[in-house]
Amino acid sequence: MNLLLNIIWLLLSGIWLCIGYVFLGLAFCLTIVGIPLGIASINIGVQMLMPFGKSVVPKAQTNSGCITTGLTLAWLLTAGIFMALSHLISGILLCITIIGIPLGLQNFKFIQLALQPFQYELK
Repeated sequence: MNLLLNIIWLLLSGIWLCIGYVFLGLAFCLTIVGIPLGIASINIGVQMLMPFGKSVVPKAQTNSGCITTGLTLAWLLTAGIFMALSHLISGILLCITIIGIPLGLQNFKFIQLALQPFQYELK
C-alpha cells in the first residue's frame, strides 16, 4: 500500500515539492552563510520523493543552543513559512477528493518539518 501511495504522491505533489526544496537549497548554497540552510532544504526535498511509511520525529540533539536556534530563525524568515504554506495549500487541495485525503494528511504532517528542519527529521 505504501508503494501505491508513494507513486500517487509523486504524481500529484511530491515531485513538485521536491523540485521546490532542491531549487531553494541550491539558491541557499550560493552564499557561504546559507549552506547549512541549503543542505537542510535539499535533504527535505529528497525525502519528499518517498514519504509514506515514514514519520516526522524529533532529531537527537547533537548541536543545540544558539546555533540551532539561529539556523531555525533564519530558515523561518527566508523559506520556512513559504514552504509550510505550500504544504498547507497542497494538503487542502488534495483533501478535496477522497483519494487525495491520505496525501493531504501527509502534507499536513510535513508542515512541522517545513517550519523546523533542524529540530525534526523524517524516519
